[in-house]
Amino acid sequence: MTDPRIHAFRDDVLADHDAVALAGLVRAGTVSAGELVEAAIARAGQVNGVLNAIELPTFEQARRDARSLHSGVFAGVPTFVKDNTDLEGLPTRHGSRAVNPQPAKQHGAFAAQYLAQGFSVLGKSSLPEFGFNASTEFAGEHPTRNPWNPAYSSGASSGGAAALVAAGVVPVAHANDGGGSIRIPAACCGLVGLKPTRGRFIDSEQARSLPVNIIGEGIVSRSVRDQAAFFSGMERTWYNRSLPPVGRVEGPGNRRLRIGLVMDSITGTPTCAETRAVVEHTARLLESMGHSVEPMPLPVPPTFLEDFTTYWGMLSFMLQRFGRLVMSRDFDAARMDPFSQGLAAYYRKRMLKTPGVIWRMKRSAQQYADGIRGYDAVLTPVLAHTVPQLGHLSPEVPFDTLFERLLRYVAFTPLNNAAGTPAISLPMGACANGLPIGVQLQAAHGAERTLLELAFALEAAQPFRRIQDQ
Repeated sequence: MTDPRIHAFRDDVLADHDAVALAGLVRAGTVSAGELVEAAIARAGQVNGVLNAIELPTFEQARRDARSLHSGVFAGVPTFVKDNTDLEGLPTRHGSRAVNPQPAKQHGAFAAQYLAQGFSVLGKSSLPEFGFNASTEFAGEHPTRNPWNPAYSSGASSGGAAALVAAGVVPVAHANDGGGSIRIPAACCGLVGLKPTRGRFIDSEQARSLPVNIIGEGIVSRSVRDQAAFFSGMERTWYNRSLPPVGRVEGPGNRRLRIGLVMDSITGTPTCAETRAVVEHTARLLESMGHSVEPMPLPVPPTFLEDFTTYWGMLSFMLQRFGRLVMSRDFDAARMDPFSQGLAAYYRKRMLKTPGVIWRMKRSAQQYADGIRGYDAVLTPVLAHTVPQLGHLSPEVPFDTLFERLLRYVAFTPLNNAAGTPAISLPMGACANGLPIGVQLQAAHGAERTLLELAFALEAAQPFRRIQDQ
């Protein structure tokens, strides 16, 4: 059988190094930022024709920038920024053909903090329209494909970022998460993705405008230490004094933890057998390290599901009605894709519930805190079933069918967005067809350090699969 995997790993200056290693080589003078940029451009050319993960390349700008002196924890390391984030001089399309943007006048607030880490930006990565879908697919256009098998979804909404990192084009890429959009593509593409505590980094302009800020910013990476270095570096640039510091985490912790286990989601749909087996295997690994793992009830009531989906629909409705004010003057709501249109219509039927929905969404932070009291972390699947083939979650699928499929699939991640709590996806297994399966660890508000220490321990106990290995 022909191996379906698509990747760009080769014997060049990038090799199979993570971002921490590459930044170390730049600091030592062993390689230059320019050499890393050229290698990443060559790798992008090798695979992007299949993966379709780059929305906007900025290769010439990256070459020019690489000639400048870099500072920051990732000085000289090539990366991509998700195309829902403003970079000065570049358009931001949000994955939508309804948007016809002008070049941004300045970097977005979060983007400025991200770039202060010293990255060389090679362009913008793809996402589904406004990040609403859980697969990076488009109406009437080619989808972004999974490097492990291009017939399958790369997840979303940071699907382009995950595809580029998994394929070896860059070691890390910017991602953000409004309902699972860091963790879902990380799980689909065999990566590490950590959604931070609300307020851990400088909020994006979009996040500040929401009645309940559900958006977390971060990266997808191939190693845990890249996540740890990123959080430490971001903290040196800007630190939220209302949160406990993460600091520099460099390996597993020494504490023996009490870990809750939630195997089935709030939707009532049982988790598929292959995913369940990987979560159970991870639980046994944690127990072998001395941690206690025990089943626990869901920390929020069943009404959370309808509240989150109503809020999700409200975001699409607001764009449909006010896109010309918040996006661009020539925003064309009629060109929003069928799924976005369907979400807006779903919300219109529930509009009168909005005050209660927002109140309960805000209350979920306390419910979550109460529900996990006594536990240091919670282990769950990232997704309720294995990675779907492209087309299963296409925005061209009739809305009612697609909506039901998404509810059955994206069942575990939204709670942390509403509650504002941290959660990490780790690639702890694979299904029979070779596609990755991720597990999720969640923790209390401000407890990213606990998650990173657990992630280091699991990575050491079971090194993550590499796409380039036979």
